[in-house]
Amino acid sequence: MSKLKKALQRAHEARGEAKNFLNPPKAPLHPLLKKHGIDIKPADQKKIDIKYSRTKVERLDQTILRRNKVLSLFKENQTTDQVDNLRTQILDKLEQIGGNSLLVTSAHPGEGKTFISINLAVSIAQELDKTVLLIDTDLRHPWKYHYDFAGDFWGFKADKGLADYLTKDLDIADLLINPGIEKLTLLPAGGYLPNSAELLSSNRMAQFIHEVKSRYGSDRICIFDCPALLRYSDPLVISDLVDGILLVVEAERTTPDEMKKVVKLLEGKNVLGTVFNKSKEQHKNDYV
Repeated sequence: MSKLKKALQRAHEARGEAKNFLNPPKAPLHPLLKKHGIDIKPADQKKIDIKYSRTKVERLDQTILRRNKVLSLFKENQTTDQVDNLRTQILDKLEQIGGNSLLVTSAHPGEGKTFISINLAVSIAQELDKTVLLIDTDLRHPWKYHYDFAGDFWGFKADKGLADYLTKDLDIADLLINPGIEKLTLLPAGGYLPNSAELLSSNRMAQFIHEVKSRYGSDRICIFDCPALLRYSDPLVISDLVDGILLVVEAERTTPDEMKKVVKLLEGKNVLGTVFNKSKEQHKNDYV
């Protein structure tokens, strides 16, 4: 076990939050709920079928998605098994606390938080009784500091998104996109905002988070892909509005001292676990 991984484990144990992500119990299915604004017909007593009305649908080429590492669609990939394992842990933890929203962040840009956010969202959407809203809250030059959420992963251009909702009088329903994957809805960032921390801490953002968390019930999971903690304050300003936090750490990059800073920043917040990403020990991704 690497020094960093040991440091992560000690940090969790010191806070009384050691997580067993190896053999978790499977979270039971939630009862079906009648959604607001979309037509849902239960094909049986488990599966949710959705017909989109206002949400824009992008029919994406699976070849492009595979190339761009949206791997949870492709069950033959080893990484998919690991993401599905993470999905089980996260859904179980959220059910235990009665929550349905998750913030994903990292210490530094480029550690794989957007990759994890997207693939976790796709994996959860493949559950029979779950729908997912994936929100890109990285409003600080996403094309400069990390892969672009819409273009580099999904392969489409998003002219509008969360930034437009926060700065203009737009209806959120008109900004949502379905990427051709059943039960998954995306809200792209939409653009660069130099005052993103102030806007993310605004009443409008708080009302938005409350709305998406409460409107659909426990079978809608909301995932917020956030900027890096040690570079920006943006994740911290909305961390108290979500139910749990998932931290992504790149192996052999983030130092133990940097992890101590991250743990200090997240002190008192509900950290559900840590993804140890790009590990060379056994698998490409490890979860601690």
